[in-house]
Amino acid sequence: MSWNKRNVTFVFLKKNNNTMLLSPIHGVRRATVHYFKTSRWTSLLRHLSSCDGVPPALVDAETIFALSSGHGKCGVAVVRISGPASTTALRCMAGLTRNLPVPRSALLRSITHPHSREVLDRGLVLWFPAPHSFTGEDSVEFHIHGGPAVTAAVLQALGSVAGMRPAESGEFTRRAFQAGKLGLTEVEGLGDLIHAETEAQRRQALRQMSGELARLYQGWTHNLKRCLAHVEAFIDFGEDELIEDGVLTQDGVVHDLQAEMARHLQDERRGERLRSGVQVVIAGATNAGKSSLLNSLCQRPAAIVSPIAGTTRDVVETALDIGGFPVLLSDTAGLRDSWDLVEREGVRRARERVEQADLTLVVVDSSHLPTDIQQAVAFLQDHLRSVLLTQEQVHTALQSDRFLVVLNKVDLLPEEQRDMLKMKFGCIAGLPPVCLLSCHTNEGLQDFLTTLHGRVKTLCGDPLSGAPTLTQARHRAHLQQCFAALDQYQRYRDLDLALAAEGVRLALTSLGRITGKVGPEEILDIIFKDFCIGK
Repeated sequence: MSWNKRNVTFVFLKKNNNTMLLSPIHGVRRATVHYFKTSRWTSLLRHLSSCDGVPPALVDAETIFALSSGHGKCGVAVVRISGPASTTALRCMAGLTRNLPVPRSALLRSITHPHSREVLDRGLVLWFPAPHSFTGEDSVEFHIHGGPAVTAAVLQALGSVAGMRPAESGEFTRRAFQAGKLGLTEVEGLGDLIHAETEAQRRQALRQMSGELARLYQGWTHNLKRCLAHVEAFIDFGEDELIEDGVLTQDGVVHDLQAEMARHLQDERRGERLRSGVQVVIAGATNAGKSSLLNSLCQRPAAIVSPIAGTTRDVVETALDIGGFPVLLSDTAGLRDSWDLVEREGVRRARERVEQADLTLVVVDSSHLPTDIQQAVAFLQDHLRSVLLTQEQVHTALQSDRFLVVLNKVDLLPEEQRDMLKMKFGCIAGLPPVCLLSCHTNEGLQDFLTTLHGRVKTLCGDPLSGAPTLTQARHRAHLQQCFAALDQYQRYRDLDLALAAEGVRLALTSLGRITGKVGPEEILDIIFKDFCIGK
């Protein structure tokens, strides 16, 4: 029997109840001839696991099982099994004494206990032979009824099969990554897809899981590998004139890559914000109707509302879906000077949340507005200063999309004044956008929601358009390290090629930490593929 991998052939010969492994000159790190008892293939597999390029499927591994469809009562529950003992579990629990079912085809069988032969349930069984499975290993799925007693009985029966154990958290996906079925960014996209709560989150996660972000980084990685290969070749062979001219012409590639990476990093955290939720904070003076606005938006009494000023002392949070985008809405204490230590702590926390917010809704009691429009503008500007404290924050509020002014209690104003405010505050310089509404009558609430949705969409971006965005803080950190390493290449390009090459190598390492793929063998492959050494 022989097995070929990467142009390296391993030959197995049976002789006198022994199995002899004839090793090639390259690829095995031990002696050239090894003998194993035929009944002890595990020793042979463990030896092969120390060789380069040996498929992981040859190495014995524990078989894992778990309920993959989630806990609780449901119509159908899916129990997943992965590992070398999967077929054993399939045969002994589904009564398949001869042939296994057709791969990836459902078969209706009675699910029995492997020892007592008691029928536990009747359901569908599916077999996924390696490597055509999610984990790359032999895998089996039992589709059974989703009652707690049924799932518990099946899981307990699987635990009694030799060589099987319950899976750890995320272990199926980890095995898929180790088998090369998924890259790190695709694994993270899968996790985000499972936890997605809004339509936009689902779209972004599905796009990342499909490999768009991985392909972007793999393209960058390919360019850097090519650059490093050329530089390394010039260092090793350039002085001997064994390499053709034009090898060291990668400056433009590095420059273009840095420019593309800079644009990728300057995304204003849209992908991260969409993944974790937009932080929207309701701030303003006491009794302006902040808690009433929170209750109107989440359509439930999430915060206590009373005519007593200073009712809200702490931050009240609730998660919302605004037009498919995730929002974490926070109601805060009324901003005023107080001798009460508890209220002062609430005001401090409110100001802290305003500084951290992606979007701040500044709520104002419209009944306090002067009737003159110029005086009303000055009043609102003074109110912004009381909320934001510093002149720099006020200037930022006027110039950015991070603030909305909400004039509440418009139902208390005469109709003529309401019409005037709507007309004058539609587009007025010196103020953030102004929305008029009444939390009591819901007047203007729909227009406010439309404006809020537009702001949230701008902060998150469209997950389906343009280049894929950064979704993880670790991606951003590694890309910043990569960018700094390429700066090192630019600095030392004409001074010390060895240090310049080290900069490219560090950049590759940083990218490899995002995708999980980088190795020195690939650099050597490019050296000998792109140009001839000793031409």
